Amino acid sequence: MVLSLADQTLPMKNATSLAFLLLFYSIQASSQEGHRMSTFEKTLIPSYMSSRGIAPSPAAVIPPTSPVRTIAEWEELQALVVGWKSYPTILRQIVGAAKQETRVIVVYTTPDNPTSLTSYLAAGGVDTVNVTFLAAPVNSVWSRDYGPWSAYTNDVDSLITIDWIYNRPRPSDDAVPVAISNFIGTPLYQTTTAPWNLVHTGGNFMTDGFGTGFSSALVLDENSAAGGFGINHTPAEIDSIMYHFMGINRYIIMNTLPFDQIHHIDMHMKLLDEQTLLVGQYPAGIADGPQIEANLQFVLANYNSIYGTPFKVVRVLMPDDNNLYPNNGGDYFTYTNSSFINKTIILPVYGISEDSTAIRIYRESLPGYNVVPINCASMIGALGALHCITKEVGTNDPLLISHQPLENTTDTVNSYVVNSLIQHRSGINDATLFWRTDTLMGWNTSNMSFTGIANNWTGLIPAQLVGTTVYYYIAANSVSGKSQVRPMPAPAGYWKFEVTGTTGYAESFTNEIQSIFPNPCNAMTCIPVQIEQSGTIQIRLLDASGRLIQTIFQGNKNAGENKFFFDAKNLDEGMYFIEMKTSQGVSTAKVAVRH
Repeated sequence: MVLSLADQTLPMKNATSLAFLLLFYSIQASSQEGHRMSTFEKTLIPSYMSSRGIAPSPAAVIPPTSPVRTIAEWEELQALVVGWKSYPTILRQIVGAAKQETRVIVVYTTPDNPTSLTSYLAAGGVDTVNVTFLAAPVNSVWSRDYGPWSAYTNDVDSLITIDWIYNRPRPSDDAVPVAISNFIGTPLYQTTTAPWNLVHTGGNFMTDGFGTGFSSALVLDENSAAGGFGINHTPAEIDSIMYHFMGINRYIIMNTLPFDQIHHIDMHMKLLDEQTLLVGQYPAGIADGPQIEANLQFVLANYNSIYGTPFKVVRVLMPDDNNLYPNNGGDYFTYTNSSFINKTIILPVYGISEDSTAIRIYRESLPGYNVVPINCASMIGALGALHCITKEVGTNDPLLISHQPLENTTDTVNSYVVNSLIQHRSGINDATLFWRTDTLMGWNTSNMSFTGIANNWTGLIPAQLVGTTVYYYIAANSVSGKSQVRPMPAPAGYWKFEVTGTTGYAESFTNEIQSIFPNPCNAMTCIPVQIEQSGTIQIRLLDASGRLIQTIFQGNKNAGENKFFFDAKNLDEGMYFIEMKTSQGVSTAKVAVRH
């Protein structure tokens, strides 16, 4: 299918400003391929922001009147968007993998055309079944950053499209969400007009689909007076915009990284499900590793998953670039920059030995998903990979299933209770729990029952003997006839838990300040400690002369591992001491501040 912008009714913008920008972009096209903003582009920001300030309609620039839920990446998609501008061999592989799962919308600019694109795809063995060509100008390939956000009113009712102000003065890119919204026929809501104006970028945002959002502090910087976009919002105002337009009621902001030049969290972190964080890991003390770890520990110490339990963490290596890392000239090789496309996940690889380990980690973490590795060595120098050049569009008719997988258990007597949130706009007709104890066996079934509590269903798996592994998944049907399973690749994909014996093992701890990180530091810094017994604890920051700078914590803490944090960004450079006082005595550790 081919669709042209001539067939769309687009909101009007300031024609003079837009023409000015387009003229310069035609001259400076090469400056728009990179992920960073060029020096020349910075001069275009005033005209760009002026063009964004023209409201297409009063309704489009105020929040939806109904509560909003922005989708998680692993939810059902009706389409995947790519902007056909650079790295055609990589884009062709993405189209080939994605079209097996959903429609692919290829947004293209002349001189490309459907005939030439079809020929190019065919030369690589990719046909155009399930591929739509949308004629809409693009300045760059980074569709993740400028593309539309899919959300639903009232959790699962109507699909809407959210459009931020793109944090690059690239007017054609910035108009893509409007073109997609018009094409799929969704209401459009834009954060373009005060007091709801917001500059943001897709690579710096992820959500669990239930109101939790993650970003780096880039979003605070760009929407402050120093950001250069003429916007000056407080963090509370940004929280309010994200809540009203996207349903984000818990916005977790992490420090930016020293060597990630674009400060997009998808370069080192990814949500695999509602409770699991995939986190990139450098060798000890290398590049952004210390700050990534400090940010992670900050999240773990202060936030739980939507289930009220700590986030789970899966580590994946951040490999070197011929023995170089981003701190000494190496490219930002990352395996977290992957994309869910229904039952497939596309994974960036680089033709190095570490690729096989990353593929294994994904397959173990996401059983049943079709993991498709695509070599991104040719593009990673531009500070992006697969997630950066793809953007999901949610289904029009979602059937939402959310479940916290069961943990290993020692219980051999009582049935195992499986609880799940299951929701559809027409209501749920029935839900079924499928389980088995051998992957070579057929599936047993157990009907799930509505608990009477909002959208919650429950089912039982019979008690099993010690040593048994239980595999299971959930299926549901709506009143209107919509069907869905979770995990999405089920029955090929599933959750599992083991019935184990008791160990009788008990841990013991001594009071100890463990390795502070990052160290040296210049931003949020983590102080991990081991506490022998519960009680009162005091953590203080002292300068080199022993003078008190800050009492970081004073109060009661439970025995075991605890983590404390302080922000070093406003401290003078030099050597400091962390002092820990407990009823068992005093211990200290050094930390250096360098800006």
